[in-house]
Amino acid sequence: MTQPSRIAVIGGGWAGLACAVELADQGLPATVFEAAKHLGGRARRLDWQGMAIDNGQHILIGAYRETLRLLTRLGQDDLLERRPFVFDQPPAFRLALPRLPAPLHVALGLLAARGLSWRDKWAAARFIEALKHQGYRLPGDCSLSELLDRHGQTEALRRHLWEPICLAALNTPMAQASAQIFCNVLRDSLGAGRADSDLLLPRADLGRLMPDAAAAFIRARGGRIELGQRIDAVTHDALGLRLSGRDAVFDHVVCASHPAQLPGMLAHLPELAPVARLVAGFGYQPILTLWLSFELDLELAVPMLGLDRGPGQWLFDRGDIGPGLASVVISAEGPHLSMGKQALLDAVLGQLRRAVPALPDLRDALLIAEKRATFAAVPNMQRPDNATALPGLYLAGDYTRSDYPATLEGAVRSGIACARLIREQIETTR
Repeated sequence: MTQPSRIAVIGGGWAGLACAVELADQGLPATVFEAAKHLGGRARRLDWQGMAIDNGQHILIGAYRETLRLLTRLGQDDLLERRPFVFDQPPAFRLALPRLPAPLHVALGLLAARGLSWRDKWAAARFIEALKHQGYRLPGDCSLSELLDRHGQTEALRRHLWEPICLAALNTPMAQASAQIFCNVLRDSLGAGRADSDLLLPRADLGRLMPDAAAAFIRARGGRIELGQRIDAVTHDALGLRLSGRDAVFDHVVCASHPAQLPGMLAHLPELAPVARLVAGFGYQPILTLWLSFELDLELAVPMLGLDRGPGQWLFDRGDIGPGLASVVISAEGPHLSMGKQALLDAVLGQLRRAVPALPDLRDALLIAEKRATFAAVPNMQRPDNATALPGLYLAGDYTRSDYPATLEGAVRSGIACARLIREQIETTR
């Protein structure tokens, strides 16, 4: 009789959980080791004033097919609110894509956009058409700023459209961001089918959206979740792969922890030295999330507003979590990092007063800073494959080889890819 494969997943973020769910669905239970006392990684639930909030705001788009498939399998897809793409940055700018077949939805959306001149609209249309003509593939990567210069993109377009998309998707300033990765994002959103550009807004905290359901799914099919179990190193010998602090031997190990932890984890594996050196060279970008508790609900016309002329970039109405609750996101590095909390709060409240008429009184505020929220998506970036030079060892995470920047979809895709590689390896050796 064939012995069941012993599978370990190091890291209980979205990549590791997606991997373990996919394995469990294939009848291959795994043990997930998570160093923290909660699941979710960089997209997790926190407790504040008796409310379940998120460490940061995440939105999905209709093109995130693997994430949607995962949430559907877990029975959680009803916790996403689907809306047509609307970017409202009051009072200066508004772009709304109508429910029309592609590419008419983008063409008419640009035509009706508020805050852009006819010159701006024509420049944006030419830019999108040029990228589409070349299949969204550039002859050579460069910074997004260079690409926009090359295509004559106006200051208004940069300020109101391209920079907000770049910061939201790549979490990297335009002068440093990979133009090719930005083009990949456009290809699968504004350049794809109409529904692919839809915004999918979580209507529950991130823990309820995926990690809680994933853990239940994994356990129900024979897998295990071990919280508070830090794995510092992976080694191997004639019997198989070993994890620091554990006596068990594993046939397959998926490293799904933060990429900054990977070089140390692989330090005892000479076969993985090139990967460790590659990942050690990554740069990282922060994300700040300012949670605001108001005396009354904001009652916004849309649940997400763009913010202009200040540190805050996006305002989210989170009345779905608690009354009067909202959050403001500040992506990537910038002058805001040198501001004190009170100065930052005052600056953001000034932005909100300009964007939201009759802003309610503030009760309390909480600032959450993720200093290494994502890798810096820079030009010509080399990223490791999911399979490694050591049989049985795999890498999962949004930093692995992919067209996408650091997104939930990138994390989920990588986890599913590792699960499928494991399944293929097991079938080959049977």
